[in-house]
Amino acid sequence: MMTSYGVNALVSDSGVIKYRIVTEQWDVNTAVNPPRWLFEKGILLEQFDQKYHVESYIQCDTAYYYTSLRKWHLRGRVRIITKDGLRYLSEELIWDEGKHELSANCYSQLITPERQLEGNYFRSDERMSTYYISNTKGSFERGDIEGKDDKPHADGTTPPPAPMPRTPMQPRPKSTR
Repeated sequence: MMTSYGVNALVSDSGVIKYRIVTEQWDVNTAVNPPRWLFEKGILLEQFDQKYHVESYIQCDTAYYYTSLRKWHLRGRVRIITKDGLRYLSEELIWDEGKHELSANCYSQLITPERQLEGNYFRSDERMSTYYISNTKGSFERGDIEGKDDKPHADGTTPPPAPMPRTPMQPRPKSTR
């Protein structure tokens, strides 16, 4: 086991500084199965562009990296901002580097420049370009959802939205006789 305190490490790729890791405490434990890195006091991972401006970042209260599995488990106030301006907010995120996949089984928010989505299950590719959110709610523009009655009438007015289908648990409307 190795413990490092007050870590502010720069990581280079082909001689160019690309990443920064900031954490109060970094534990490396190779005596357990699977071996892991522990960041129990939080972590900030930043990615830089060629002019050393922060391009994207990942931040959370606690993180575990399972080195042999190549899998991150982020917990507590998980915040991600990508190069494309996407923001992800949740209390948990699992990042599988081998499958190039992100997932969470808890309430998550994904905020894009065009829309905001929320749900209780999240799955995405690493770039967050293709994502799936279940039990969702969110905001969309009118053109995002295609419907057969969305076309304007000949006089230029739009039809009212179709009534929602009645579920078996809803009481029937009272008649007004």
